[in-house]
Amino acid sequence: MRVVVLGTGMIGSVIVRELGQVASIDEVVAVDAVAASVARCVAAADSAKVSGMSAVLDDYDRMVELLRGADIAVSCLPHSLSLLAIRAAIAARCHLIDLVGSNYEEKAAFGEKALEAGVLVVPGAGVAPGIANFLAARGIELLDEADEAVMLCGGLPRHPLPPLWYQVVFRLESLLGLCTKPALAVENGELVKLPPLTRLERLRFPDPVGDCEAVVTDAHSTAYTLRSKVKRLYEKTVRYKGHWEKMSVLAELGFLDETPIDVDGALVSPQRVAIPLLERKMKGGSNEDMTVLRVTVTGTRGGRPTKLEWEMVDAYDSERQITSMAKTTGFPAILLTEWMAEGKLGKRGVAAIEDVIIGEHFEPFVQELGNRGIAISFREEIQ
Repeated sequence: MRVVVLGTGMIGSVIVRELGQVASIDEVVAVDAVAASVARCVAAADSAKVSGMSAVLDDYDRMVELLRGADIAVSCLPHSLSLLAIRAAIAARCHLIDLVGSNYEEKAAFGEKALEAGVLVVPGAGVAPGIANFLAARGIELLDEADEAVMLCGGLPRHPLPPLWYQVVFRLESLLGLCTKPALAVENGELVKLPPLTRLERLRFPDPVGDCEAVVTDAHSTAYTLRSKVKRLYEKTVRYKGHWEKMSVLAELGFLDETPIDVDGALVSPQRVAIPLLERKMKGGSNEDMTVLRVTVTGTRGGRPTKLEWEMVDAYDSERQITSMAKTTGFPAILLTEWMAEGKLGKRGVAAIEDVIIGEHFEPFVQELGNRGIAISFREEIQ
């Protein structure tokens, strides 16, 4: 079984290392456009199964060539290359696990081609989208009638520093999209787009996290796959208390706008100026981080109001020396790849993770995540 991992950044490197230890996988090929990144990834994997190559990854023909002959690919590429990777995997007749969940409707349109190629493509296979999705789907599945599903998730520094109480772990351009782009959600069973930085909610997670706040962000595939099964559905991104309020002020004043403005005769994008300034202020007191997640589904079962809730508070993995965000984002994709290699997933086509990890697959998947160090608790309230 040959696996190709596209992208050797923070998460891709973790995926390569872990897959190099899987008995059912014979070969893991790490690919990135930056040769030095590939070399670091292969050295860190320290496995005879792992090899690497540098290649341009924004060219469709080259991508098809890379994936031809592979059984499974894991895409850890930026949003802009996600659709290209899906198209190339289908053309190469290679299964694909994609960490990126954006543009789900466009990706789902390739379902027939994936079926014809006999492959399974799973977009949005991280933590959110990813774990949050199949927890919401499970809650809806367990109820007779689902009224609301709310997915809360966020990456947080273990030792936050003012003024923004946040630590950059991904490209800041992607994170600013949460502040500037409408959020897809479900209300009254219909798709809606909500303004960014709205529906501010105060909440608390167990120590050492404490007080937080969340705003609505894109619900990705769940807005399409679950809208006929629940009346209201939202995803919200969690930050420490005060963060979103400050980002809202910046957005309101125009500092996050991408449209250039005239500054002394030169056209300048406010966001391009804001990014380096914000990066300097988005640092924690250490490299340690945490990832929090809470999925709450309410409705009725057996005629009684019922609330189902899953929660995760994950910390930096000092034993394996990987960030919590890399672990909680990477291990769902790692586990999906293992299951695919072992023949446990017979589904084909383009399927969101909530359409794959459901029913009989749900409990074993959550249990296996727990075995890998990602503990998810569950509680049920019946009125």
